[in-house]
Amino acid sequence: MRVMLLAFAAIILIAVIADLGLDRIGFATQDRNSSQAVRLD
Repeated sequence: MRVMLLAFAAIILIAVIADLGLDRIGFATQDRNSSQAVRLD
């Protein structure tokens, strides 16, 4: 049970770090899917 909880924590940590990293280098969904005709608020 302990190993499974550690694995869940690792998955969450990896997901959060990946999300923040991709946002910082310009691979955010808003940056990739927007064009001049789209206004994002």
